[in-house]
Amino acid sequence: MPGDVIFAQASGAGRAAVAVLRLSGRGTGAVVEALAGRLPPARHASLRRLRHGEEVLDQALVLWFPAPGSYTGEDSAELHLHGGPAILAGVAEALVAAGARPAEPGEFTRRAFVHGKLDLTAAEGIADLIAAETAGQRRQALYQAGGALARLYGGWTERLTALLARQEAFIEFEEEDLPADLDDAVATAAATLNAEIAAHLADGGRGERLREGLHVAILGAPNAGKSSLLNALAGREAAIVSARAGTTRDVVEARLDLAGVPVTLADTAGLRETTDEIEAEGIRRAHRHAEEADLLLLLFAADQEPDAETLAWRRPDALVVLSKADLAAGGSGLDGLPISALTGEGLPSLRARLEAEALARAGGTGEALLTRPRHRAALQDALAWLDTLPSAPLPELRAEALRAALCAIGRITGRVGVEAVLDVVFGEFCIGK
Repeated sequence: MPGDVIFAQASGAGRAAVAVLRLSGRGTGAVVEALAGRLPPARHASLRRLRHGEEVLDQALVLWFPAPGSYTGEDSAELHLHGGPAILAGVAEALVAAGARPAEPGEFTRRAFVHGKLDLTAAEGIADLIAAETAGQRRQALYQAGGALARLYGGWTERLTALLARQEAFIEFEEEDLPADLDDAVATAAATLNAEIAAHLADGGRGERLREGLHVAILGAPNAGKSSLLNALAGREAAIVSARAGTTRDVVEARLDLAGVPVTLADTAGLRETTDEIEAEGIRRAHRHAEEADLLLLLFAADQEPDAETLAWRRPDALVVLSKADLAAGGSGLDGLPISALTGEGLPSLRARLEAEALARAGGTGEALLTRPRHRAALQDALAWLDTLPSAPLPELRAEALRAALCAIGRITGRVGVEAVLDVVFGEFCIGK
């Protein structure tokens, strides 16, 4: 129940020099006193012997954060223990005996949200920060956790609230001495806001792509060098390389960091006509990956004629690469970037091109970008309501449209109607955060 004392390990799992247990809830002070004897001064580390009955559990640093000056807004504490598993188990047992319970995933941050320490977008930014794999993801998560989206949506909320107040004043006090153009002024300001939200939505999904990562599929004929290229870009032997055509029959993936953008690079089965049931299934999966990919990398052997199956996937946003440049004799007749996985020729240029493509699709811009589908859905809902304003025949209908748009944006930050999404948002967190 909200307010009861929860605890969780806030440091990494496994044996370590130091392990940190966090506590939060109304009775945290009493729980800490049960183990440490007395509370230390607020926000000062104090060395204490922790006891469970007559047994000494550990000599630890204890920190006390009285409400509301804590992460959760509740009374909170930290126990900095020696990191042995037996110590952690003993202290956890003592905490339960003192009335605390293990925290659920995301429960600390959920309590911070409930106590007004942060809004839902900042909470999601913290979750993204914990999960960040690349520098680009880290920067975006820090920007969001620091309130970038909250400030943007908060500004729109203030403007919509003011517009709604003016629209309702026009309705309620129509007979009073109000400015004659008040209704028109509301419509003009709403149109400006409409354009800003539409521009925010038309971001090409950059923030969502950076958060989730890009998918790049390598397509090509059998023995075009797809597996060799995957291994060269990944810097390890992720895929089996063989002179035998059709060796790759399933999709082999490798995770890359390209200029701070996480990329999943997929080596697919060679494209060709086949009667082999297993190979045919691999080709079907290759087609599916190609359809879902953010970027296609079409690989043609430079010493062979281009195959029709791979050419069929050629499109303006596909990157054509000519492999086996060290063996090229006749030439493929295609315009593309020549490389050799064997000698390394062209690989730096290819990586630079891939980095540029990744940044173009998902690079951070220093702006507040959408990072989740729920943000996009709520803003699309707000935009749909604002779109009805010019054609609304009555001022009461225009006021209702403004109110609905305001509620839609409020769902993003957690100001209104968010009970249904709280479990989803905080369920993404790890234990202890």
